Amino acid sequence: MTCLKELDLSRCVKVTDAGMKHLLSISTLEKLWLSETGLTADGIALLSSLQNLSVLDLGGLPVTDLVLRSLQVLTKLEYLDLWGSQVSNRGAAVLKMFPRLSFLNLAWTGVTKLPNISSLECLNLSNCTIDSILEGNENKAPLAKISLAGTTFINEREAFLYIETSLLSFLDVSNSSLSRFCFLTQMKALEHLDLSSSMIGDDSVEMVACVGANLRNLNLSNTRFSSAGVGILAGHLPNLEILSLSGTQIDDYAISYMSMMPSLKFIDISNTDIKGFIQQVGAETDLVLSLTALQNLNHLERLNLEQTQVSDATLFPLSTFKELIHLSLRNASLTDVSLHQLSSLSKLTNLSIRDAVLTNSGLGSFKPPRSLKLLDLHGGWLLTEDAILQFCKMHPRIEVWHELSVICPSDQIGSNGPSPSRTSLRASLVKQKQDPMPMSHSFLDQRLKYSREELLELQYSSLSLARPDDSSTQDAMGLR
Repeated sequence: MTCLKELDLSRCVKVTDAGMKHLLSISTLEKLWLSETGLTADGIALLSSLQNLSVLDLGGLPVTDLVLRSLQVLTKLEYLDLWGSQVSNRGAAVLKMFPRLSFLNLAWTGVTKLPNISSLECLNLSNCTIDSILEGNENKAPLAKISLAGTTFINEREAFLYIETSLLSFLDVSNSSLSRFCFLTQMKALEHLDLSSSMIGDDSVEMVACVGANLRNLNLSNTRFSSAGVGILAGHLPNLEILSLSGTQIDDYAISYMSMMPSLKFIDISNTDIKGFIQQVGAETDLVLSLTALQNLNHLERLNLEQTQVSDATLFPLSTFKELIHLSLRNASLTDVSLHQLSSLSKLTNLSIRDAVLTNSGLGSFKPPRSLKLLDLHGGWLLTEDAILQFCKMHPRIEVWHELSVICPSDQIGSNGPSPSRTSLRASLVKQKQDPMPMSHSFLDQRLKYSREELLELQYSSLSLARPDDSSTQDAMGLR
């Protein structure tokens, strides 16, 4: 292969130093990926003869300061990945000898001081302990992206002192030790900002608001943000498309503030105190459905409401969200009513309704949107395998996920049902159709009186298979 230019051997653990000797004669190599192979420091040093390399991935390998010094003859390198290596500050000083280096990954290393590398555009120092970054008197590096996830800062006040911020579009300081966020006021070009699992809260929200109109993606998950903080952001981020507030202290008032961010396409408010309604001041029974406010977001495509306190009734506004493509729900109080309400979402491709109290008859009568491709029913403990198989037979284009079975469109033979080659599923389908149980808006699911274990016992009992007009069974189940 005398003309070979690119070779990827990543995670091929049986490739050792002996294998490297076969590569040395291929002088045309320009891109080489060797992360997590069986190379030692001696094998890595052999790569110095491949002087046309522009991309070199040595992630997870025992690259030492001495080995890195031997590679400085690779003056055409533009991309160098050294995550998890043994490089220290002494070795990091050698990196200045690569005149074209634009991408550098030093995550999970012992580097605490990184000198200025004037050509650097992308830098990853995640999970390091940092004293200074790109310190030097030369021209500042034109950084566009920097990842500092999980990083501990020794000198927080000077963390970004030497960084040119005018071109910085991507910043990840998630799960870092930062407690001061004044540096954000200088980062007007940011488009992606990840502050998740950091110490930021409402007291620093104005720093985020200062980033301004260029911000497209903002992750504040698992922080001290509340609805008041979201209110301060409203009006300052007109082009924000992705907002993640999972695991924060927000409630339904935050939703009205989100409606003032007109470009939003994806909202993650999972694991929060969202209930789906706001009780008006001085009114005991007058409730406002909070999700109605999101109807103003004409571009909303993805919504995550998992692990919130929404109910069937409070999800009603979602039926009008015509642009919604992905919807995630996870709540033990949701029933067949929610499933049927969502059938009107004409563009929905992915629907997750987990841990819900769904019934066989409810699933059987569900008319999914024509666009639906994936239906996640994990945690639906009342559903039987036969009911799931019957649904898949009726809708062969839909991939269904459940603990009892995972059925993909490729597992089906046309529209005739599941492939006989699937040995993990029972071969027979439901022979008799069950009459769908009539539902009303005032429907109260009596199964909520039972524990999960009791419901599992009832699942295969004769009671669960009885028709609705069986009065004795209705008495036994508490339906009368």
